[in-house]
Amino acid sequence: MRLSLFIYLCFMKKAVLFLIGIFLISCQEQSKTNPNKFKSGKFKTILDDTNFTSFAIRNDSVQIETYNQQKDTFTIEWTNNFEYILYKKNPKSLLDSTPFYVKITALKKDSYSFSAYYKGSNFKQKGTAFKLPLK
Repeated sequence: MRLSLFIYLCFMKKAVLFLIGIFLISCQEQSKTNPNKFKSGKFKTILDDTNFTSFAIRNDSVQIETYNQQKDTFTIEWTNNFEYILYKKNPKSLLDSTPFYVKITALKKDSYSFSAYYKGSNFKQKGTAFKLPLK
């Protein structure tokens, strides 16, 4: 009887310590990156598998992007914290007037990975946007 009681008390002690440990771990503050910080600022974008690099300045509703010394202005419609749609402000072709959908797929401290496509097209792009310090 004493041996059974001893085993039971040892088991309960370990179970209580395990539960306390789980509780303490679950109460730790998670250092998650806030996606809202990417809605405005200065960015360098690099497309996967290419040498394509562009620079953009954006606020929550307008993005001015520069590539090969050519500037384009887009309006931005944020559908949620991880998805937005770019509309070229002065389209010159059918492709320019096609909405460009961007989905943020991963967040890091100062960058995000994305996948993007033109509405109604099989064309897809993947890349990374790095938030740059404002000067």
